[in-house]
Amino acid sequence: MKNNDCLFCKIAEGSIPSSKVYEDEEMLVFKDIEPKAAVHLLAIPKVHFKLISEADANQAEILKRMLTKIPDIAAKNGCENGYRLVINQGADAGQTVFHLHIHILGGQSLEW
Repeated sequence: MKNNDCLFCKIAEGSIPSSKVYEDEEMLVFKDIEPKAAVHLLAIPKVHFKLISEADANQAEILKRMLTKIPDIAAKNGCENGYRLVINQGADAGQTVFHLHIHILGGQSLEW
């Protein structure tokens, strides 16, 4: 299911261009247009849901498969020495696009 008003749904369907680094039937990974690190990728499920708390059993399985694929995708995109995963949940956490997405940050030393 997609949301016609959702930026990431439009990117997933190809109606808005992105700098794709990986795609399969369930997920898309592309470069963030406002990077916060040397490497800043966004991994999105192609099915629309806003938050982890909204995930049904099928969506949770998609997230599980996404998390299994991310290490290889990160390594192939300049994060061989490590990376950080961030999932913002809601406006108070800084979520600005309300389609669940995973930030993959790396390519440099990331201080906390």
